[in-house]
Amino acid sequence: MTTLPKAKKFRIRRSGLLASGVSREAETTAPSYDTAQATARETMPMTLRSDVSDTAEVAGELDIAEIRKEGLTGRQLRMARRVAQKHGLAPTSDFDAIRLLRSEGIDPFQRSNMLELISGTNLPADKPVQLPQTVPAKQTLPAIDVYSEENRAREIMKIQRDIATRRRRKLMLLVTRLSFFVFLPTVIAAYYFFAMATPMYASKSEFVIQQAQSQVAGGLSSMFSGTQFATQQDSVAVQGYLQSRDAMLRLDADKGFKSHFKDPAIDAIQRLDPGASNEAAYRLYKRHVKIGYDPTEGIIKMEVVAADPNLSKAFSESLISYAEQQVDQLTQRLREDQMQGARESFETAEQHMLEAQQEVLRLQEARGVLSAEAEVSSLMSQISTFQVELKTRQLALLELKANPRPNATKVGVAEREIERFKDLIASMRSELTQDGDNSTSLAKVTGELVVAEANMQTKQLLMSQALQQLETARIEANRQVRYLSMGVNPTAPDEATYPRAFENTMLAFLIFGGIYLMFSLTASILREQVSS
Repeated sequence: MTTLPKAKKFRIRRSGLLASGVSREAETTAPSYDTAQATARETMPMTLRSDVSDTAEVAGELDIAEIRKEGLTGRQLRMARRVAQKHGLAPTSDFDAIRLLRSEGIDPFQRSNMLELISGTNLPADKPVQLPQTVPAKQTLPAIDVYSEENRAREIMKIQRDIATRRRRKLMLLVTRLSFFVFLPTVIAAYYFFAMATPMYASKSEFVIQQAQSQVAGGLSSMFSGTQFATQQDSVAVQGYLQSRDAMLRLDADKGFKSHFKDPAIDAIQRLDPGASNEAAYRLYKRHVKIGYDPTEGIIKMEVVAADPNLSKAFSESLISYAEQQVDQLTQRLREDQMQGARESFETAEQHMLEAQQEVLRLQEARGVLSAEAEVSSLMSQISTFQVELKTRQLALLELKANPRPNATKVGVAEREIERFKDLIASMRSELTQDGDNSTSLAKVTGELVVAEANMQTKQLLMSQALQQLETARIEANRQVRYLSMGVNPTAPDEATYPRAFENTMLAFLIFGGIYLMFSLTASILREQVSS
């Protein structure tokens, strides 16, 4: 018998390719051809060792073949074997048990036989079961498969070549799919970025929106005044405006944004169609005007991309001017409302004060009195003087009357003077409280002037308060002012910023590879689900 070398035999054992039916144990313990034939002769029945089987054995094999064709279940076969053992038969298999029972005239599937098997009682012998006869056939025995070492090695090599062929085929299919779905699109993208894409220039700028410092700072309001927390909403509003269609239309009207990107010198992918709508131009605007807001620092960063570096700088400066106008408009209404209310209050108080002054002047002109207090003081001083003179004349009269023989003429003159002084004093006193034919009492004039002057003073005080409120509103309005402070001014670049050919090519490769991997995994999962 030819044997393989030990090294080759070891490689065959280690290859793991014996799963097709040849196990490692079968390889190491397989008997030789002569030993297998000798064992088969010893285990064969005596009747099979002859060259020609007898008729009974051939008929038995034919009966078993016919029984196999009936398609009996495993339960029926086991039941038939138990019935045969119950009747004292010695079948070699389940099908042989059915053959023996039928040869004895017993139907193994009859209900009575099953009940007898269960209950342990025998059926009456006077009711034999007549079964159809089978046609005898020639008995054939299975051949004994004997593999030599050479045949086994030949089969293993054949299996290895088949596996290697399948692996090469699958590898070629994988390379083909990768080339079509990943490498080819990546090469096309690289050709566009390196050879066809129009160079683009980016102007970068940074600015911050600040608030005017308050002159009097105190309390919690001073903690956030003038910081990015006080202007965060304004910064977000300015960012939203610069990214809006209004800003794009203003930029197109001022600097010709759409006409620049309609230039035939720009490649077809980045070029704007001649009859493009505003929506298409706005999509292009959002790709070439990038604005970001950093809430931690309160800085707005803007990048404007164009095919011309100078035009890119001009676009940036225009957008910054739009941002400044928008910042001014954010607080303009608030400042106008504050100032308008304070200004109207001051104007009203001033008008009332002027009316009160006019009333005082009218009373002074109508009554002929410049100052009521001065008039009263002057009149009272005159009355006091006349009263002193009256007292003097009364004393002189008393001295004249004290003589035993007074001069009647002097006494009469003194008495008449005293009466005149009394009448004058009474007249002057009446001017203080009583109205004359063509004059008004000084008390009434004084009262009117005092009321008018008090009203005028009140109006002056109100006007002073209104003026103070106006000044406070002006200070508050100035504090509400926002202004845009440039951190980085836009400059025209001297080298193209985009496209970044290598980075974009690698990104395209990763994107196409990820898409292919996602679809391949999905197809594998679906194939596995369908096959299971």
